[in-house]
Amino acid sequence: MAGSNTPAILLRRIEFGDFDLIVTLFTLAQGKTSAIAKSAKKSVRRFPGVLEPFSQLEVVLTQGKRKGMPVLQEASLENPFFKIRENIIKTAYASYWSEIIYLWMAEGEPHENLYRLTHHVLTELNRGEIPVEVLSILFQMRFLTIAGFRPNFEHCHACKTRLDQIRHRSVISDPSKGGIACPSCAGIAGDQLRISKGTLKQLAWTDNGDLERAARVRFTPLAITEGLAFLEAFVPYHIGKTPKSLKVLRAVRNTIHARKKRSHA
Repeated sequence: MAGSNTPAILLRRIEFGDFDLIVTLFTLAQGKTSAIAKSAKKSVRRFPGVLEPFSQLEVVLTQGKRKGMPVLQEASLENPFFKIRENIIKTAYASYWSEIIYLWMAEGEPHENLYRLTHHVLTELNRGEIPVEVLSILFQMRFLTIAGFRPNFEHCHACKTRLDQIRHRSVISDPSKGGIACPSCAGIAGDQLRISKGTLKQLAWTDNGDLERAARVRFTPLAITEGLAFLEAFVPYHIGKTPKSLKVLRAVRNTIHARKKRSHA
């Protein structure tokens, strides 16, 4: 059986029978690919500590004589990103990003730009030098552009007034129209999530230029709060489903914030 060799990021894994695992990989060459890892639970020699969520791998996939799910023949660990799995908030964010990819991407369609983006944010998340919230803003903004859902921040979708000419300090998010509405037109906009014009400008900056530079945009606390609220509504709307991991992420985030408040009380 001929095998194909490709870099991959492990998005998820589920048990299959007593001995096997079904893994979903985000591969550089083939995009999202589900494969069966035979005897992965039984034999520690075949995949020793390799098939962990978010790990960067080099994999060999084969297609059997019968058409069906590919078989994961080999997997070597390139980067375990173990510091992500050791931290609950990092795990929650990485799970959310992975589920976005899983829900949106069709099997067998390569997306090199999205692969590079995912690898970048996981690398930085593991490194821990950039706030997790900023990385999530970066990932979601770049994902929306790659997927063809980039929000229009330039003007109100209804009256077409440009953002810098809207006299109010904040506007209304409207995912159904792919962008924003000025407060004067908000009566015909379905979504009443407010976001300041300054936050929109910062979000736009993350969508331009080099990833390294974009990830180091200095966000104000307000911009982080508003940016996450905007994107965590906008992304699910446009991929057609709310990731289950988003509910977990919000619960973890709220718990951490509550603990911080109590510690400062």
